[in-house]
Amino acid sequence: MVEERLTDGRRIAQFLASEVTGHEDDLGSLVVTDADPDVEPTPDGAFAYAIERRTGETPEAPETPETPAERVASVYVQPDRVRVEFERDVDVVADAASEAGLRVRPKAVEPPRTLVFVEDGAQVKWLLPALRAIAAGEDT
Repeated sequence: MVEERLTDGRRIAQFLASEVTGHEDDLGSLVVTDADPDVEPTPDGAFAYAIERRTGETPEAPETPETPAERVASVYVQPDRVRVEFERDVDVVADAASEAGLRVRPKAVEPPRTLVFVEDGAQVKWLLPALRAIAAGEDT
């Protein structure tokens, strides 16, 4: 049994990006953009990449670089964790992430945002229900 936990913020962010891009079935509308491969963690969180939702694609007209997209989240790297700042579907994300056992905080800005903290590699999988809700566009 593995005793060590993945608690390096940069590695957690890399794992999260691979999960977003690797689940083409249910997360196929999500893409990682504006990635900074040389990001260094900071206590306040350094921007690592954005997650965008492609809209307007159909089986007859699959995703292309011209497919409209909207930013749904930004990922920030801290030394021992990742902070995901969701910009869309904030109530749905908050519910899904809370139910999965992740630490969730509202961000009182306009428009409102939801912060989700991913503190080890295993918690990346806990974030998948929130990402699925975002991919499906389950805005409330």
